[in-house]
Amino acid sequence: MTAPARARTSAELIEAEGPVLAHNYHPLPVVVARAEGAWVEDVEGRRYLDMLAGYSALNFGHRHPALIEAAHHQLDRLTLTSRAFHNDRLAEFAERLAELTGLDMVLPMNTGAEAVESGIKVARKWAYDVKGVPADRATIVVAADNFHGRTTTIVSFSTDETARAGFGPFTPGFRIVPYNDLAALEAAVDETTAAVLIEPIQGEAGVLIPDDGYLTGVRELTRRKGCLFVADEIQSGLGRTGRTLAVDHEDVVPDVLLLGKALGGGIVPVSAVVARREVLGVLHPGEHGSTFGGNPLAAAVGTAVVELLESGEFQRRAAELGVVLRDGLTELVGNGVVGFRSRGLWAGVDVDPAIGTGREIGERLMREGVLVKDTHGSTIRLAPPLTVTAEELRSALGALEKVLAA
Repeated sequence: MTAPARARTSAELIEAEGPVLAHNYHPLPVVVARAEGAWVEDVEGRRYLDMLAGYSALNFGHRHPALIEAAHHQLDRLTLTSRAFHNDRLAEFAERLAELTGLDMVLPMNTGAEAVESGIKVARKWAYDVKGVPADRATIVVAADNFHGRTTTIVSFSTDETARAGFGPFTPGFRIVPYNDLAALEAAVDETTAAVLIEPIQGEAGVLIPDDGYLTGVRELTRRKGCLFVADEIQSGLGRTGRTLAVDHEDVVPDVLLLGKALGGGIVPVSAVVARREVLGVLHPGEHGSTFGGNPLAAAVGTAVVELLESGEFQRRAAELGVVLRDGLTELVGNGVVGFRSRGLWAGVDVDPAIGTGREIGERLMREGVLVKDTHGSTIRLAPPLTVTAEELRSALGALEKVLAA
């Protein structure tokens, strides 16, 4: 008999990736093999507290029992039909997601970038069919320092040169204005404007939170100017900020909502465009689609995610534990932290550059058993699963304090 292959070490697995994987990521040197709740374990058995949660894709933690059960149950029945046929899970998913968000119709997709691309197409189609913008003249206004994905269309309106350089020619039809600037936004909107597309909180930029009243102002302006308000809640939505959606903090209802990441429960990629009926109603058969969008497995998991959110438990946890996170970070200001922004269980922490870059801080925290991710310069992001405990949060903050002091 052939002897079983020896399990490779973390170092060996990292080295093995080099020749065969595209180098489009620079991960921390940890190789995760198992996970549960807020904790992950590497191939050698070392445990780490996950303070990133898959960029908010793991809002409910790793392998949440209700989500795993929903996936297992569906795997035993049906996984894919394509949208050439109906399946028995999609109607309930769409009904419950529409009700959760206070909107009317759902366009199911897979990844966040697909949801953004789909939202752009829907906004343009609405501009031509409903608003009466001349053909091929529709514009969409976006905010500087945005992050909506990495497709060629999306990087066309990015201001991050790392995301843009070398990928032109770029897609026209976008106007970029400063974030959190209503006057600049108003000046950019005209009769050709199909939509204003913004993140209610800019995640990749460092968890930038706009002034109170900004989202209300965007809603009022778009309604007055006769264009759509498209809110990208792919990272900020589904409980992360202490409310179901980040726009809920100002009681704003956009015309179009883009969801993803946590909608798949960390199990399968699930995204969606959720909108008013008169907006999504502009699509007709053959004009847009996705083979895997709305597949039965995704719909089953997505429905289970919505069910978790319907109770309000995770929104309450994020709000209550967000106070623990905020208070802990406040104590670190002046002690290695020069500033931070937080809402719910989401924070962008600016570390004194003299102490290290965000990447260096992440590597030092990894050695203390805590996983985070840098953004730009010396800023790190904290976004633990909403299942994290206060004790675990304080432990992570203690590790950060130790790293900053060292």
